[in-house]
Amino acid sequence: MGVVTVLWEKWVEFRRDFYKITVAAMMSPLMYLIIFGMGIQTTSHGEPYLNFLIPGVVAMATMHGSFGAIAQNMSLQRLYEKALDQVMVSPTPLWQFILGQVIGGSLRGMYAGAVILVLTWPIRTGLVFNALSIFIMFLNGMVFSTIGLFLSFLAKSYTDAPRFTSYIITPMSFLCNTFFSTEQLPAGFRQAVSLLPLSQSCAMIRGIANGEGCGGIFGFAVLAVYLAVFGLLSVFFIYKKKNL
Repeated sequence: MGVVTVLWEKWVEFRRDFYKITVAAMMSPLMYLIIFGMGIQTTSHGEPYLNFLIPGVVAMATMHGSFGAIAQNMSLQRLYEKALDQVMVSPTPLWQFILGQVIGGSLRGMYAGAVILVLTWPIRTGLVFNALSIFIMFLNGMVFSTIGLFLSFLAKSYTDAPRFTSYIITPMSFLCNTFFSTEQLPAGFRQAVSLLPLSQSCAMIRGIANGEGCGGIFGFAVLAVYLAVFGLLSVFFIYKKKNL
């Protein structure tokens, strides 16, 4: 019941701010598509650059939507509204609260990715997005929801959430196989960047979109490791705080 309660809260919030959430989800990715995809006429790996760009922007939108839905809201609720303290004294199991937050954030990220798919559908690029693509978007959203949740627990003030975005999310947005291939990066740095979750999500979604498959289980394993690590860190933090 705890998971359902949290998801219902997220749904009510989504309905209330539907237009704001939708506009926020589409503005930046749409600008990237117009400027880089249509304004710069070029090719990538022998294909129109737009075919390379769209899967990356979809994965990036999923990341931004999931992280943004959790990090800033949880920081505000924990530091100022003291909502986390109320959850701790309630009968709701804390692991259910965390799971509900992560799933809710992931669904918000999937919605952001779906908005981009709808916007690019009229272009008729021939890219394929199937059930496996949706699952990767969901898994990617869960990863960045757990990262956002963990960082919100570390925040000392409301302004820390935008800083986390600048330090973590923005660099990944530009480096992780979104606008250009990681093959162009220097050796060593290239391997490190390729192990970041957004790099793997972009590569898998792009491979499926171009009919090449997701590339095996390595990408899923990387995302699963990030999900497990940051999920356990979030659980550790919240239970430690409860037992103080």
